[in-house]
Amino acid sequence: MDLRQLRYFVAVAEERHFGRAAERLHMAQPPLSQQIKQIEAELGVQLLERTTRKVDLTDAGRLLLDRARQLLADAEDLIADVREVGQGAAGVLRVGFAGSATYRLMPSIVRLARTELPGVRLHVIGELLTPKMEQALLENRLDVAVLRPPVESTELALDEVAEDRLLVAIPNAHPLAAESGPVELERLAGEDLVGYPRQSAVSSIVWEACRRAGFRPRIVQEATETSTLLAFVASGMGVALVPDGARPATAARVTYRALADAPAVGLSLAWKAGATSPLIPAFQAIAHRAADQVRQDLLASPLAPVEGAPAAPDLSDPSDPSSQPETP
Repeated sequence: MDLRQLRYFVAVAEERHFGRAAERLHMAQPPLSQQIKQIEAELGVQLLERTTRKVDLTDAGRLLLDRARQLLADAEDLIADVREVGQGAAGVLRVGFAGSATYRLMPSIVRLARTELPGVRLHVIGELLTPKMEQALLENRLDVAVLRPPVESTELALDEVAEDRLLVAIPNAHPLAAESGPVELERLAGEDLVGYPRQSAVSSIVWEACRRAGFRPRIVQEATETSTLLAFVASGMGVALVPDGARPATAARVTYRALADAPAVGLSLAWKAGATSPLIPAFQAIAHRAADQVRQDLLASPLAPVEGAPAAPDLSDPSDPSSQPETP
């Protein structure tokens, strides 16, 4: 089974129709059907359940679809990376970022990298959870990640670059938004909360802090992306506990308040132990300097409502239209 056959299978699986898949692939339907039968014969399993009206996936077919999509994406990334290096790039570094690091730390790192590693192409993916980045590092789909510990694998090396304190993000219309001073965590007992998924590092810290404060958080909505989470806060859905570095991602109608005895959430650089790329230590040094600058900016930035819709960070150089890092 080769990449061409995987593309055929993905087209049929996504269209759930041989005719539409054949049109998408610009080929006739009979040879497409024959290719799918060859894949099933080679694997010794049925991938599709065919009827006169539709095509459904078997359990084996769903598994193959999921893995095939990833393999095809990896193959496309490989081709693009090889071409870039062949066209003169000094190297390619694939970097993943935790959601709350996407808005302050990521732009700072990228700008430094553009200056100090001018021949290196950064492929940046933001708003990722730690488990996804850990898996991508182990599978060599990422070279380095800025993530929230802990990680489960002993195959990864970690270097802490920053430590955030949790803040309370509150809808402006909420009574807590009109008060001053740190918010005691106990006051959030009984409040509707919006939060990150339970498997995220920040969520684990929030649940443990609430347990110590004597209550179970009432999570009414989860969001993987920090920008989405804070948009929920802006809508009045509930309050949220977010890292200090997420402040620039806030939506309109959101107020930040300090949290009394706020727990810290670490932010670390992670890479596969034993990796020999000279780009990783160079990126590591840049990440530390960028984190120091972000820390200074946060200390100088007051906790106050930020008006305006949430926006993605500006990573581009106005003088270079091709400068924005790729986001797979």
